[in-house]
Amino acid sequence: MTERIRQPALKPPPIRPAVPRDDDPRAFLEAHYRQVWETRMVDMPFVNAALSVEAIGFQRLEGDWLGVVITPWFLNLVLVSGGGQLWGDIPAGERRYLGLPCGTMQFIADDDPDIGPYQYCPLIAPVDNVPDMATARHVAADAIRTVFSAPAAEPEPVQQEAVAEKTEVSRRGFFRRLAGKRN
Repeated sequence: MTERIRQPALKPPPIRPAVPRDDDPRAFLEAHYRQVWETRMVDMPFVNAALSVEAIGFQRLEGDWLGVVITPWFLNLVLVSGGGQLWGDIPAGERRYLGLPCGTMQFIADDDPDIGPYQYCPLIAPVDNVPDMATARHVAADAIRTVFSAPAAEPEPVQQEAVAEKTEVSRRGFFRRLAGKRN
């Protein structure tokens, strides 16, 4: 007789609540990713040596921080808790959809031991086709401009002005117009 071994149920990853940041997270994020680049990523084959680390365009949105982080291995839209309405604690690896001024975007949760919980939306990864920092900055600025702007309003259907007098169309006139001929 074989004995069945019971496997423990998988527990969801723990959620570490984010500590809201009052100050602009640019310097904090840049220092972190520079340290990662210099210690863990420096010799990785997918690193683009033409790029460096820079955090661009961080602004408050509904009380939280949203901006772009450029590294030699990714270009991401990053959400950092600022104690606002946009942030929501979820387990690392989980995805959530956020309603932003430009529309709905998908973010992935992460929890770095050094910087804590944050969420990101990948814009470009890997960045091997980005030729230089000027281009990366341009892409980042364009992304920020797009994210913080409302979508273009749908154009209203063009309504042709009503003809003041409706002229009666004969059967022959109807078929002539249908055939593309004028009276």
